[in-house]
Amino acid sequence: MSSRAAIAALYLAALIAASAYAQTSPIPELAPPPPTPVPATPAPAQGSPAPAQGSPAPAQDDSYRLGPEDVLDISVWKEDGLKKETVVRPDGAISFPLIGDVQAAGRTVSEVRDEIGKRLSRYIPEPTVSVLVLRVASNRFYVIGRVNKPGDFAIGRYVDVLQALALAGGLTPFADPRGIRVIRKLDGKDVVLPFDFPAVTRGESLEQNIRLQGGDVIVVP
Repeated sequence: MSSRAAIAALYLAALIAASAYAQTSPIPELAPPPPTPVPATPAPAQGSPAPAQGSPAPAQDDSYRLGPEDVLDISVWKEDGLKKETVVRPDGAISFPLIGDVQAAGRTVSEVRDEIGKRLSRYIPEPTVSVLVLRVASNRFYVIGRVNKPGDFAIGRYVDVLQALALAGGLTPFADPRGIRVIRKLDGKDVVLPFDFPAVTRGESLEQNIRLQGGDVIVVP
């Protein structure tokens, strides 16, 4: 056998051996990539306030005086049996366990709270009373005439004439801003109070920008 034939035979044998090895050797599997870590959501700190649900009730002015149909929530600290949601009756009174009727109409919230606490002290040492206004239904004023949103509005805080007109959506283009009137009932009689809108907004005649009372009617011609 010539040298060339010998070399060709060896090369062929090497190819056959390599092919056989490739068919019998297992192909290693690639390991899957590690999962991408997801950052953990931090837990709320202890004592943090919970997310607000719903809208908070509007705060009442401390000088607001209660009236019939106002809804109150009354509770006594550490006294589960002394918690009640009550409506001011047409006669102006409310009823509460242990003490019976309490006059509420014409009084502020703090005055009613103090009265309840004073009368409960006969039965409970140093009671801590809470009185909240849940709904204002008695003291309402009215805006009629050429405003964008005429209607009645509750007085649960300080409201003057300018604020009332804003609540009513402002004047329409055809309103007479100098002819606005506030009609108020005093001692059973209607009293007309003028309101010059342009003058007040210029900082003049500010005494006309009166604080509204329950039953007041603002007329915008």
